Amino acid sequence: MAKPPGPGETGNDRPENRAENDIRDDELERRRRQLEATLATRRQAERDGEKSIGSSGVTGYGQALKLSSEFIAGIAVGVGIGWIIDRTAGTSPWGLIVFLLLGFGAGVLNVLRSAGMVTEAGVRSADKQSDGPEKK
Repeated sequence: MAKPPGPGETGNDRPENRAENDIRDDELERRRRQLEATLATRRQAERDGEKSIGSSGVTGYGQALKLSSEFIAGIAVGVGIGWIIDRTAGTSPWGLIVFLLLGFGAGVLNVLRSAGMVTEAGVRSADKQSDGPEKK
């Protein structure tokens, strides 16, 4: 009974096939060296990126603090206006409720604008300006 080829063995080691096997081995060796060079450049880029990761983490905290403060400020302004209207007009608690909801909506809109998801009021994006009015 013939022994099956082991791992890495082609089982095709007859003299007439050795040249073909050598070509395959040379091609695999070239590809391995190319892969090692690519990995080495990527590893170096990752090491360089790790040095600046501390500053990007601080930037993320700053952005989160900015977004949360804009949201809370919108709600606080709405509550303040509602409370003042309730005191002066005697419409308690309806002014507070209505302006709390309006403040919540304003806070969400401010967060979306700050995050770049919604453009500023009155500012059109460049792709809309070049196309002209939309046709439906």
